[in-house]
Amino acid sequence: QVQLVESGGGLVQAGGSLRLSCAASGRTFSRYAMGWFRQAAGKEREFVSAISSSGFTYYADSVKGRFTISRDNVKNTVYLQMNSLKPEDTGVYYCAADSRRIGVSRTSTAYDYWGQGTQVTVSS
Repeated sequence: QVQLVESGGGLVQAGGSLRLSCAASGRTFSRYAMGWFRQAAGKEREFVSAISSSGFTYYADSVKGRFTISRDNVKNTVYLQMNSLKPEDTGVYYCAADSRRIGVSRTSTAYDYWGQGTQVTVSS
């Protein structure tokens, strides 16, 4: 069983930055692909970014060049550095872990563990 706890969300003006953290329990964190998804009010959950167990990174086109995902396998934590934030980045951000496959997926159904989410609000 893996537990994920996100932190770092908040209210920020457009153009600002936030750093989200996701702390994971368990000793096998380093083997999992980790992903970040977000869900805006009234919309479906969407892929934001993911990082493989070996450190390969993937981004949605909408955040490429502005967001950076990273992981610290000693601290069992994955991060999402968000720069140049836009109002359309507003939503609940979820951390997810995929314990079942080797590759990285952009599909939410591939992930079997989820955090509770952290709210990010970007004002214009």
